[in-house]
Amino acid sequence: MNWHSVFSQVPLVQVTKGGHLIPRFPLQDLKSLKFFLDLAHIKFCLLKPFQEIKKYPLIDARDLLPSFEPTLNEFSDLPGFSMVALHRPLDYFNETFQFDLLHSCQQPSVSNHIDRMESDLQKKNVQCFLRHLGRADREYFQSTFANQPITDLTFYTQLVHYLTHMDRAHVFSLDATSTYYLSGIYASLPSDLDTELKRFGLKVGKFLPNDNLVYENNREFVYQFLMELYGYPITSERRTSVAIFARRLHKMGERFLARGLGQSDRILTSIYSTKAGHYYPRVEKIALVPVETRGMDVLNHLESGGYFVDPKKRVVILRVAYRQHKFDPNNVRQDRALSVLRQEIIHPLTGQSCTSFNLIKDSYTMSLKLNDIVRGEFLGRTLYKGNEIVEDTDSHAKRLKFLHSWMSKHQRRMIGYSDEFYQEIAQVLDSYLTDADLDEEFAAHRDLWNEVIAKYSYIKQARKIRELEDLGQRTHKGKRINYVTMMELTTELITDLKFEFANYFKSLTDKAIFFSENILNDRYLIRTYITPAEELLTKNGQKIRKLYRRLVSLVDELKAIRKMKAEV
Repeated sequence: MNWHSVFSQVPLVQVTKGGHLIPRFPLQDLKSLKFFLDLAHIKFCLLKPFQEIKKYPLIDARDLLPSFEPTLNEFSDLPGFSMVALHRPLDYFNETFQFDLLHSCQQPSVSNHIDRMESDLQKKNVQCFLRHLGRADREYFQSTFANQPITDLTFYTQLVHYLTHMDRAHVFSLDATSTYYLSGIYASLPSDLDTELKRFGLKVGKFLPNDNLVYENNREFVYQFLMELYGYPITSERRTSVAIFARRLHKMGERFLARGLGQSDRILTSIYSTKAGHYYPRVEKIALVPVETRGMDVLNHLESGGYFVDPKKRVVILRVAYRQHKFDPNNVRQDRALSVLRQEIIHPLTGQSCTSFNLIKDSYTMSLKLNDIVRGEFLGRTLYKGNEIVEDTDSHAKRLKFLHSWMSKHQRRMIGYSDEFYQEIAQVLDSYLTDADLDEEFAAHRDLWNEVIAKYSYIKQARKIRELEDLGQRTHKGKRINYVTMMELTTELITDLKFEFANYFKSLTDKAIFFSENILNDRYLIRTYITPAEELLTKNGQKIRKLYRRLVSLVDELKAIRKMKAEV
């Protein structure tokens, strides 16, 4: 499929002979602007480079799963940009960020002394662009756009090439006719990262005022969580600025759309305001991904429906929307800032969305990749501990690094997996990590092996903490249970955890104590089974009281373990 024909069947846009997109109607609300910009940026920032560059670096679908990993490779030939759209006219002097102003020819000049002619405004806009273009582009730009109303969105896709190779952000806002136009370039989106980071860390209880040690120990966690809330890993200044500025706009009650595309991640990330009352703005990502599933029903549907932009490579346009989560220190998956809300495969001609398939959470693909890793058959790359790129799995050291990265990436999902699927994953990991025939190999990489085992142990224990949290709600494996069953399962689980905590994880020990004490403090439990005299209790009541006392003893033992480990 030639990129010129992309989105040629979308009713709301017109496609010119050169492939450019022109909105058929004035764009006067944030939803319609976002729809147009989605099409424009997919076509000119993703698909056009994909077809023009032979070795275009496609996105692995798992890169769209939180938590997001930083990418260390920069692809300087690919487009990159940041932008913000405000659903109001600009107030140039009173705006909270710096940018070079462009003028709409549909609104009066900011000057009260004289009325500029339309051609004067057009020339002024062109001159503003020329100041930020390289010498090689200036002559062609001036000859092409002289006396053209370039701030009108009918010209936007013709300007994308220049905007995506220009430093800093571009700006959209409403003109006097309440229509969106390109209203600024070379914008510096303020990122008061230090203040935001510390304020957020104090709010969620991870920082303490003037406590340098606590700040040092928790800073990276808070930084990662805060950035992920807005769709990014700890990453480049351009994308950090987009994220933090979006946070600022949302706090100010603005209606806005902020978007960034990095030359490293090749992912369009959008952060936009929704109706009032949402705690955070929404986050979406769009990327080109290869479909890796072996399900013929999926492949046949996508192929017959025309969803592949490259049928040989099975490449589709994938949009993922996310749900954001408030920080909960007692949740065993407390690092979860985002989860996947919706996946859409976008048709390259009609722009319509297919939501029938789960590409990024394909459990079969995940299990298959894990098997390939431990067998040394996985071809690809991973980022080990955020700073080392590991290519392929042709040695046990590389396999261990891949496993560490794989479990780090999928930790929160492994904690939440069903027992059936988790057992499949555990069987693969156990067969490799405890293989007696590999003792010598692992001995040569003992530190690496220990790191992987510790990560695996944490996940196994965290699954039990999640089960303990459910027991506190008197549920087990999705079913409602009575108090006798709750107490039996809780004491059994805490007994197992007590011995497993020899491999000590303070956060998990604290959570085990917290959820156990929640059960011990259950008002109905105390009033019905603990407070009454012994002779007034039924056999079940007496059993519950006995188990209650046993749980009190177990919690005391957990607290002793915590104290002992803290003193070491």
